[in-house]
Amino acid sequence: MSTVQGGGGQLRKEMSRLDLVMAGLGAIIGSGWLFGVLYAANDAGPAAVIGWVIGGIAVTLIGLVYAELSGMLPEAGGIARYPHFTHGSLVGFIMSWGAFIAYSTVPAIEAEAVVQYSEHYITSFGSSTLLRFVVEALLLVLFFTINSYGVKAYAKTNTIVTAIKFIMPSVTILVFLFVASHWSNYSYKPAGSLPGGFAPYGVVGVLRAVALSGIVFAFLGFRQAVDMAGEAKNPQKDVPRAIMTAIGLAIVLYVMLQVVFIAGIAPSALAKGWASLNFTSPFAQVASALGLGWLATLLYADAVISPAGTGNVYLASTGRVVYAAGRNKYLTKRFLTLSDRGGVPILGLVVTLIFGILALLPFPSWQSLVGVISSATVFTYMIGPVSAAVLRKNHPDAHRPYRQAALEVVGPVAFIVGTMIIYWSGWNIDWKLIVAILVATAIYGIAAARPNTTLDKVDAASLKSGIWLLAYLVVMLAMTYFGSAAFGAPYDHGKGLIHYPLDLVVVAVLALGFYYWGVASGRKTQAGVDAFERADTDRIARNEAERSPLS
Repeated sequence: MSTVQGGGGQLRKEMSRLDLVMAGLGAIIGSGWLFGVLYAANDAGPAAVIGWVIGGIAVTLIGLVYAELSGMLPEAGGIARYPHFTHGSLVGFIMSWGAFIAYSTVPAIEAEAVVQYSEHYITSFGSSTLLRFVVEALLLVLFFTINSYGVKAYAKTNTIVTAIKFIMPSVTILVFLFVASHWSNYSYKPAGSLPGGFAPYGVVGVLRAVALSGIVFAFLGFRQAVDMAGEAKNPQKDVPRAIMTAIGLAIVLYVMLQVVFIAGIAPSALAKGWASLNFTSPFAQVASALGLGWLATLLYADAVISPAGTGNVYLASTGRVVYAAGRNKYLTKRFLTLSDRGGVPILGLVVTLIFGILALLPFPSWQSLVGVISSATVFTYMIGPVSAAVLRKNHPDAHRPYRQAALEVVGPVAFIVGTMIIYWSGWNIDWKLIVAILVATAIYGIAAARPNTTLDKVDAASLKSGIWLLAYLVVMLAMTYFGSAAFGAPYDHGKGLIHYPLDLVVVAVLALGFYYWGVASGRKTQAGVDAFERADTDRIARNEAERSPLS
C-alpha cells in the first residue's frame, strides 16, 4: 500500500479511477437535481434548459484547467495548495478560507434536502424545527463516522451509493420521455399580462437561474477528485480523466432532467406563471400527477439517498481542505494529525462537522444557502486558471500528464465566466461572502504577524503577489452594489448606475484585467518547487513499481 507521510499518521493512496469518478459524480448528483429544476424554471421558464447548458460549459472550462493542475501536482485539498504554490500565503489563505466557507456548509444543505423530502413520510418534520435540526445534525454525524473509518471505507461506500444515485435520475428521464406529454409548455402563455413563451423572463432570467437557482451549485462537485488526489493510486492519470468524465455525464443528465420536467408539468399549474410554480418535492409530485405512483415512491426514497451521499462526499473534501491549510501553515501543526485507524485528517473532519451543524441554524431553506455557496465556490475555482498560467510560466518543463490546449484562451474565458456568475449572484449574497473573506484575512494577517508563531507570515513578497486579489474583491463588491438592478428582487439591490447589458461588458473587461494582473503577480515559490519534486519522486517510484516483476 502506497502512502504519503503526514503529521501523526499517513494519507493512504487507495482510491481507484472509478472511485475518483464516483467522488465527483457523487458530489454532483445530490439535491441539485431534486430542487434545481424547479427553481431554474421559476427564474427562467422553459429557457432554464439553456441555463443548464451555460452552467455546464462554464464548469467545463474551469474543469479543464483543474485537469491539468491535478495531473501535474496531485495534492490533498488542492484548492488550498495551488494558490499557495503560485502566489504565497495571502492569496493561498484567501482561497483556503473561501473554499472552507463553500465546502463546509454543503453537508448541511444536503441534510436539509434529505429532511425536506422525508416530510412525505414523517409529517412531523414540517411542524417541528427542533426535530428537523436534530435529525439533520445526526445525518452530519453519520457522514463523519463513515469518513473516520478511512478513505477506503469512504470510497467503497460512496461508489455504491453514487451508482444507485445515477440510476434513479436516468430512469426518471426515460420514463418521463415516454409519459410526459405537455410539450406545449415550452411555448405556454398564461392568461392576462403574465410573461410567457420559451423565455418569459428573458436573458436575465436565464443568467439568474445559472447563478442562484441551483444550476452552478449542482455542477460544482466535479472537483472532489482534485481534493482527493493525494489519496489516489495513480493520480496523475486518473484525476484528470475522472474530472472530465464526471462533468460530461452530469451535463447530459441535468439538461435532460430539465427538459422532461418542463414537459411533465400540468398546464393548470402554470396559470399564475412560471415564477409562482411551487412544489415541495418537484419530481415526485409531478410523477404522481402523471399517474406514476410507483415512480414517485422510488423518487421519495432516492431523495433521501442522493443528498445524503453528496453530504458524505463534501464532508470528506472539506476535511482535506483543512488538512491542506495546515500543510500551508495557515493553521497549527495539530491539523496535520491523521488518525491511526483510517489515516484521515481527523481534526479537519471534526471542524467540518461542527461548522456543518452550525450552518443548520437558524434552520435555513435549501434555496437560501445555494446562492452563497455557489458564489463562494466559483470564487475559489477561479484561481485555477490563474495558477495554471503561472505554473506554465515558471515551470514550463514540468511533467504534465494532461496539458490543456489553448490555455491562453481557456484560462481568461474561464475567469470571466466565473466572475460573471459571482456578479449575477447579486449584492445581498456577495457582500456577505466578500466581507467574511476580507475580515478573516485581516485576522489571519494579525495572528501570523505575532512573534514566535508557527503560522506562515504574510511577508512583502506574498503581499505584492496578493494585492490584485484584494483589489478584485473590492471592485466586485462595488460592481454588485452600483451595477444593474436587472438581476434584482429578491436577490439583488443593485443601484442601476451601470445599466444592463452594459454592466456585463464592464464586468467582462474588469475580469480580463484582473486575470492578467493575477498571472503577472504570480511567482516561483519554494513550496511550489518542493511540490514538483514530490510529484516527480512519486511518479518515478510508481513507474518503477509497475515495471518490477514483483508488482
